[in-house]
Amino acid sequence: MASKSPVTDGLCTLLEWLIALALAVMVVMVFGNVVLRYAFNSGIAVSEELSRWLFVWMTFLGALVALKEHGHLGTDMLVARLSPLGKRICLAVSQLLMLGVTAMIFTGSLAQARINWDVEAPVTGAPMAVVYAAGVVFAVPATLLLLRELWRTLSGRLADDELVMVQESEDLAHLKTQRSDES
Repeated sequence: MASKSPVTDGLCTLLEWLIALALAVMVVMVFGNVVLRYAFNSGIAVSEELSRWLFVWMTFLGALVALKEHGHLGTDMLVARLSPLGKRICLAVSQLLMLGVTAMIFTGSLAQARINWDVEAPVTGAPMAVVYAAGVVFAVPATLLLLRELWRTLSGRLADDELVMVQESEDLAHLKTQRSDES
């Protein structure tokens, strides 16, 4: 169960709208390009490049929303059998590992953005740093979310049922949501 915060909830709602908008733009551009190619033997060259860029941004923004909502899929076969202290230790270790990976994403994306600042994309001519900036934009709020969750874990502010922060499967998550709505 993700902690409730009006600010993070509002930002995640904004991100969800941006993701939906990016998906809609991608669909229109790709579909329009397909129609133009088959019907008129032409196309919009910029649509392929922008679609790839939007897909990269959607992936990172979606990962951020999933991180906030603890929506990533995983298995809890081992952790579910541990005591609450064991679950708390495993959760803290996994959060520390995620912070390490997020730091690598940040430093790598920042380095690539700097390297590619003057490199122009083939079609749009926009700096290729725009693609790598998605990793930087992901890493900063992800670090803040992970630090907040690590603090909650170490300070004992998590209930025992919150110590496993992965979804076993989408079907199981949907079932749990239905049960909580019925209660």
